[in-house]
Amino acid sequence: MTNGKSKKAKKRLLIVASVVIILAIVITGLNLISLQNLLKKGEAYSGLEIKNQLTPQKDENGYWYFTTDEDFKIMHLTDIHIGGGFLSKEVDEKALNAVATMITKEKPDLVIATGDIAFPVPYTAGTFNNYSGAKAFGNLMESLGVYWTVTFGNHDAECYSYFDREAVAEIYSDEEFKHCLFQAGPEDVDGYGNHVIEVKNSDGLITQAIVLIDSQAYVKNNLIESIKGTYDNIHPNQVEWYKNEIKRMNSENNKTIKAIQGDVNGGLHKDYGTVKSLAFFHIPLVEMNDAWTEFQENGFKDTDNFKYIEGIIGEGGRKVYCGLGEDDLFETMLELGSTKAMFNGHDHINNTTFEYKGIQFSYGYSIDYFAYSGIDKQGSQRGCTMITCKPDTTFQIDKYNFYSDRYDLEGFTREEVTMQFEDVTYQAVVD
Repeated sequence: MTNGKSKKAKKRLLIVASVVIILAIVITGLNLISLQNLLKKGEAYSGLEIKNQLTPQKDENGYWYFTTDEDFKIMHLTDIHIGGGFLSKEVDEKALNAVATMITKEKPDLVIATGDIAFPVPYTAGTFNNYSGAKAFGNLMESLGVYWTVTFGNHDAECYSYFDREAVAEIYSDEEFKHCLFQAGPEDVDGYGNHVIEVKNSDGLITQAIVLIDSQAYVKNNLIESIKGTYDNIHPNQVEWYKNEIKRMNSENNKTIKAIQGDVNGGLHKDYGTVKSLAFFHIPLVEMNDAWTEFQENGFKDTDNFKYIEGIIGEGGRKVYCGLGEDDLFETMLELGSTKAMFNGHDHINNTTFEYKGIQFSYGYSIDYFAYSGIDKQGSQRGCTMITCKPDTTFQIDKYNFYSDRYDLEGFTREEVTMQFEDVTYQAVVD
């Protein structure tokens, strides 16, 4: 009798194991097919004709730089969230289409994506493979033929993903991505993707430095912290790296000033002696939350420190989801006087820009069709930021919604969405 029960139990176990194996094989096959289709989708867009397209070069420090005496246009994208699995096929294609449409219209000199390019969450995407999202985005950018780089977000290499941050950095560093200016950064500095891109004029003066920083992911790289959302900060040795890079560029500019006019303290020193810079990363600094709290507590009116410019905080609870602890990056920026604006993503419904203690904080419009429930049917948060860097070291920020007439382009489609914050004042949104 016992022997009979044992045989039946073994038989049931064998059936369950067989079903699991068959399901795994089917899912693997579906994901392979989905990956191939996604990569082909990224490659299907035509290359852009960009008049007088700038071509970057590498300097003696190994950093990329552009040379121009005209405006330099940067497109900031964030939170593209490509699932890369068989369950996310439709939304992944929409994300690629949105990116391609806006780049085709704007024809930027440089595209910067600040993290969460991939979103390989298995129960929604059907895969753990974060290679798919990174590769599909890279294929798209190369097909369009624009120069681009990225910073990492918290989802680009989750603890359960197939590839860690180092491996994803190798994907973006691959020679097949000829227009990608991503650099993994110094080995003795935490994170991957700490790098600098410079814009110089024909005299060799740096008119704008673009500083890209890995804002890390979670305080501990495990599933519990991922679920809880205990986000990490930019680390002390990254702040030191930032400080040293600003000082290096200041020194180089002052040598160039002296060579041009024979006196480092002459007329050029005022504009170029301290290099002007813009910083890009994924997770907002705690000071962004401090600033927003100050604005809220003052009845959504400007303070001596805070100046509202545009946009909304639309996340649940009207919150800024910053890193858990403090870092010294903002204080270092104030001390050095170089960085005049910071651009981040992470909070998909937040797209505000404001100035705090003389430095602008700017959320990017997100692309996300996938990570937030129902977000594919909403549209107020989707779009891009255009940053125009002027030859005189000033800059201008313009934000464009994907569903505006600006992106009504022949050959591209846009889905019907609800503009959840359409035609309301900021005050009406936050009340």
